[in-house]
Amino acid sequence: MKYSQRAQAISPFFAMAFSEKAARLEAQGKHIVKLNIGEPDFGAPPDVLLALQELAVKAPLPYTSALGLPELRTAIAGFYQSAHQLEIEPQRIVVTAGASAALLLLAAAFVDEGDRVIMADPSYPCNRQFIKGFGGKVQLVATQADSRFQLNLALLKQHWQSGTRGLMLATPSNPTGTAVAPEELAAMCEFARSKGAWRMVDEIYLNLHHGDAGSRPKSALAFDDDAFVINSFSKYFGMTGWRLGWCVVPEQAVDVMERLAQNYYICPSTLAQKAALQCFTPNSIAVCESRRATLITRKKLVLAGLNKCGLPVPVQPDGAFYVYIDVSSTGLSAMNFCERVLQEAHVALTPGNDFGEYQGDQYVRLSFASAEAELEEGLQRLALFMQRLMN
Repeated sequence: MKYSQRAQAISPFFAMAFSEKAARLEAQGKHIVKLNIGEPDFGAPPDVLLALQELAVKAPLPYTSALGLPELRTAIAGFYQSAHQLEIEPQRIVVTAGASAALLLLAAAFVDEGDRVIMADPSYPCNRQFIKGFGGKVQLVATQADSRFQLNLALLKQHWQSGTRGLMLATPSNPTGTAVAPEELAAMCEFARSKGAWRMVDEIYLNLHHGDAGSRPKSALAFDDDAFVINSFSKYFGMTGWRLGWCVVPEQAVDVMERLAQNYYICPSTLAQKAALQCFTPNSIAVCESRRATLITRKKLVLAGLNKCGLPVPVQPDGAFYVYIDVSSTGLSAMNFCERVLQEAHVALTPGNDFGEYQGDQYVRLSFASAEAELEEGLQRLALFMQRLMN
């Protein structure tokens, strides 16, 4: 069987590979503390689950517009107004089959063979694969702790090339949980726009910022109304398996996004869309804000525990639910560290090799999206592992 060059070029996703290894150990009766996957343990808000139950016994559930239910697009626009004080026209919102489908549409719409797209190293691995899948060339720019593992204007200017056609940013980021400062985000978007390049900003974790309840995270749309902004129901609303996301696009791009969506997947799940309308009730927003506060408590627990273990976190996250751990002092590569921790301590983590080429083998990502009891157990096991390793 002969596979396409595109298929052969796809790199493995190590986070999922370690999940499979963990599952095999669980099948042997082992209790594995899974801190490798970015999946909140909360699930969908109660109002959403109730709506799902009611809808599931009703028929029919026909196709919707490829752009999504009009009422859901309007509800998302209202969320931008209440959460970010931004006036977004509902027709600019494209509901997608998960944020991954939004990335698929944008890559299909804007990436031609040989186009260069600049992004940070480390960054979410699937973003690179979408660009490569459409013939683009990924320009990974090495970042370090002093820039909070994020691109900034100085790095952008230093690495910009004549063939650079697009800029991809994520704030807060997976795997580091760090956000781009608003003034830096505005400056980078303006620089890319001055070069005639498109700007795609992954804001999947935007509403899981770690500020006070009264503080408001800044969307890139506050600075760059023509940016392509991606978001999802997976993280803030806890609906990973529902496969529902959205992107905000300039009005002139809506038509091409619709045509691509019609051909690639017809429309997002009708059942998921209808139930997701209940995400925006006052009750659901209050639930999600309470969960955000819980994640901040978990972050403090994890940072304190890792410090006791002797595992440094060079940059504390200010969003999402990840910490990026430097394991170089152990003398192990990230892959070896994760393999040994899984086999010896029964804790699943993700090697930094997933997220980039520069120093990827020096870092490990831990997700604190799991329940507090699991986090405490995992930290205790890590501490014992480190004692054995370093003595």
